[in-house]
Amino acid sequence: MSEEKLYAVKNDEGKYWEFDTSGFCVPHISGCLTTASKKQAEIVADEQGGHVVTFVEEPEKEVVSENVGKAIDSLISADTYAQASEAFRYLFVSRKKKDFKRIMKAVRNGYTVKKKKYRVLAPKSWWQSEDKPKYMHRTFGISAYRGAGEDSVFTQKQLDLYELNGALFTKEEVTDDDEQVKY
Repeated sequence: MSEEKLYAVKNDEGKYWEFDTSGFCVPHISGCLTTASKKQAEIVADEQGGHVVTFVEEPEKEVVSENVGKAIDSLISADTYAQASEAFRYLFVSRKKKDFKRIMKAVRNGYTVKKKKYRVLAPKSWWQSEDKPKYMHRTFGISAYRGAGEDSVFTQKQLDLYELNGALFTKEEVTDDDEQVKY
């Protein structure tokens, strides 16, 4: 993420400096209320009164598993060293450097929990042989099926939408290793 910032000048009355017309206005009026130059905003604030307000783009949240999300919450809300130690141990012991950096980024910038995904095994009567299971395939419609692949992975919402939760179908939860995606 780049650290792009915008600056505005706000006075004591809650009005913002409009850089196009060189005057203070209420925020709902259209115009250029920001500048990319901190120096320009500081000059206006010194000469016209008010203070510089800095706008920073919110960093992108890191995607983590449900267990890592729970551990981060436990670490942040820990009341004792023992509670923090347990969460810290789960998050950081025996992790690769890239995982450590990703988890630290999630703690610092926030995170979203990765949605669980499933493969749906077609009924055995649809298989061509007992040895080769077939999975439902979402690219060619719900009636298509073939061997497991990236395009045979469904979210819970898709399972509900395509009515694949019935007794006819067997769903298997997909792990990170199964998807060949590094989270």
